[in-house]
Amino acid sequence: MFKRLITTAAVLGTAALAPPTFAQSAAPLSCMPRDALVQDLMRSYGEDLLGRGLQNPQQLLEIWSSGDSGSFTIFITHPDGQSCVVATGGSWIGYEPPNTDLES
Repeated sequence: MFKRLITTAAVLGTAALAPPTFAQSAAPLSCMPRDALVQDLMRSYGEDLLGRGLQNPQQLLEIWSSGDSGSFTIFITHPDGQSCVVATGGSWIGYEPPNTDLES
C-alpha cells in the first residue's frame, strides 16, 4: 500500500511540474485578402475599425470590434494585401481616453 501511495504521488507531482500547453499555438493563422476579411467582419459580425498602427514597416496591425455584440478581431495586413487574423474574442470593452484639452 505504501509503495502504491509513493508511486501515485511521484506521478502526479511530475505531471504538475510539466510546462503548460497552449491549444492555439499550433493552430495556423487564418489569412485572406484584406478586402474580403473587412467585408466579412462588417457583414457577419457588425464590427468596425477601432484603430490601427504599424507593427513594423511590413505589417499593419488593425483592431476591429462590434459595440453591439462585443466581438473583436485583431489582424495583421502585409504589403501584398493578405491579412492574417491573430486573435478573436468577445466581451470587448471600449475605452474613451480622458479629455486632455487644457483650455478651460
